[in-house]
Amino acid sequence: MPELPEVETVRRGIESRVVGRRISHVEVGRERSVRRVGKEAVIHGLLGATLVSARRRGKYILCDLDTGEQLMIHLRMSGRVLVEKAGTKRPPHTHVVLTLAERDGVIEEMWFVDPRTFGEVVVFDPAHTAEVLPELARLGVDPIVDEFNADVLARALRGRRGALKPLLLNQHVVAGIGNIYADEILHLAGLRWNRTVDSLSRKKINELATHISEVLTQAIEAGGSTLQDTQYVDIEGNVGSFQENHRVYGREGQGCITCGKVSIRRVIVAGRSTSYCPRCQK
Repeated sequence: MPELPEVETVRRGIESRVVGRRISHVEVGRERSVRRVGKEAVIHGLLGATLVSARRRGKYILCDLDTGEQLMIHLRMSGRVLVEKAGTKRPPHTHVVLTLAERDGVIEEMWFVDPRTFGEVVVFDPAHTAEVLPELARLGVDPIVDEFNADVLARALRGRRGALKPLLLNQHVVAGIGNIYADEILHLAGLRWNRTVDSLSRKKINELATHISEVLTQAIEAGGSTLQDTQYVDIEGNVGSFQENHRVYGREGQGCITCGKVSIRRVIVAGRSTSYCPRCQK
């Protein structure tokens, strides 16, 4: 699933290629992709509108329209947003197409492509966000968008119990972190996935906050991580490169880059994989 760095990369692509352009035509092929508000609401809400901004909270892309409504895109497991010249052959599973008004003599289309159809395209009145997208109001701190430091993280973890990794994955605690970056962050912080939150010293919380910011920022600069399934690409179809910097994720059985002493292990807990170094992480 695309996580914060991948979604931020897509957001930046929309900002540079789509913001400021009017939508002259809208096609919806698979209604599951617009299930929250329906096909007619998406077509009516986008047709003739101009995107005036592209923002992000957690894994949600939020685009303001000049009509006062908003466009929300969530990539979920396999969603992609691509921009191509009109007339280009569309890939399979292209479910929503926005034709963009001509720029420099070229008409382009923005495609929402989603083989597994868990992703969503929603057009809504932001005054009704609580009813249409209640999960947005429940999102925790976004380490890139919001002020984020050790004090903020300590407040987010205060009173929480249980293993550390599930809390990092809890979007109500910290928004945007998924399986890949949780493993990478915990490795650099020297913390095992099942370390209990209430056992963390203030020093460890400080280190954890630092590595959350560093890993996410570096991953954004690298355009995110594209795994072997190559499902994630940016809006121009380019793969990310942060996977080349992974220290634990996807490296089961390989030597630990950090300590050079033992091999990376992988465990499955509650249906989710976790990669870690048994020597470096306590």
